[in-house]
Amino acid sequence: MNANDIAGELAGRHIVLGLTGGVAAFKSAEFCRLLTKAGATVQVVMTDSASQFMTPVTMQALSGRPVYCSQWDARPDNNMAHINLSRDADAIVVAPASADFIAQLAQGRANELLALLCLARPIGRAPLLIAPAMNREMWAHPATQRNVRQIAADGAQVLAVASGDQACGEFGDGRMLEAGELFEELIAHLAPKTLVGQHVLVTAGPTFEAIDPVRGITNHSSGKMGFAIARAACEAGADVTLVAGPVHLPTPRGVRRVDVVSARQMHQASVDIARSASVFIATAAVADWRPASEAEHKIKKDGSGEVPQLAFIENPDILAEIAQSPRARAGDLYCVGFAAESENLEANAQAKRARKGVPLLVANIGPATFGRDDNALLLVDDEGVIELSRASKRMLAQQLVAEIAGRVSGAAA
Repeated sequence: MNANDIAGELAGRHIVLGLTGGVAAFKSAEFCRLLTKAGATVQVVMTDSASQFMTPVTMQALSGRPVYCSQWDARPDNNMAHINLSRDADAIVVAPASADFIAQLAQGRANELLALLCLARPIGRAPLLIAPAMNREMWAHPATQRNVRQIAADGAQVLAVASGDQACGEFGDGRMLEAGELFEELIAHLAPKTLVGQHVLVTAGPTFEAIDPVRGITNHSSGKMGFAIARAACEAGADVTLVAGPVHLPTPRGVRRVDVVSARQMHQASVDIARSASVFIATAAVADWRPASEAEHKIKKDGSGEVPQLAFIENPDILAEIAQSPRARAGDLYCVGFAAESENLEANAQAKRARKGVPLLVANIGPATFGRDDNALLLVDDEGVIELSRASKRMLAQQLVAEIAGRVSGAAA
């Protein structure tokens, strides 16, 4: 995870990071580093068993703050570390959380500082995220599963476990999430839930129109903007489906992904999913034309110097078709278009918005953004033009999702 991508994400946030005994504690060191890179203040609290796997000195170096290990720590003036630590927290994350620690929480026991501060936390103000880490048999044991259900019912957010090789040599469920995944889960948990109840459809990336089995027509779109929008919409509480052209990007956590190649495949998938969506964000750079026919075999040079003549036909206009659908016309589907231009940005964006019949058109200069991690956007609607200054695509996606949420909630009201 690039430090530039997360800079400022958690500025002003105070996170309590709890470590219990487990080999996965080494991932917590990287997680702590990501939190501080994102601008958070991190207070580490460790159990005695955690200190067998990771030293407090290491965690102090990474967090920049003294580590708390004992409920009898005399540093607080009031001798109430469990109260002070939980009251200052914007979130408490226990990673790794052992089977024993989860059992303590389920039973309401508090014989160590970390369990004590979890029990003493203001439930309505300080969310508790639990990242389990244990052997596959321990994770599958009925007692562990019963305890997990209990702490979830008591208000904890129990994160998923991963499957894979385990330190004991076995393979299966029970691995703690990686540091980057933990970071994304925390960001999503803290994000304002402005799109709860919405089903958002996002298209992203280029399409590929085959000429023959080995050649085709495509463009420079990386899909980064669309993937960032899908992630931001999911963090805002939406149910998100991402229709992706041929790109090499990881699927954002919590997002359903449908992979396609050609414009016709993207058209079919988008039309089908739009029947149940409430917001459609057409970020993909869809090819306007495709070869009229695809050669069965590779077209080869024959030495004659003659150049093959290609005929083209127009691809379906996905955005225009969905924007003019009965659901969109009735106000049940809010459509957002994207325009990648090379000149006259505002004029071309206004013209495209009118031509497509969408309430909001987002424009950018394509050659200045394809493949890059930053962008600048121009939002065009009935009210005029809003400029989103150059920033990371991650930040722009969050700003755009906030703009869309405001328009959707306003329309619903």
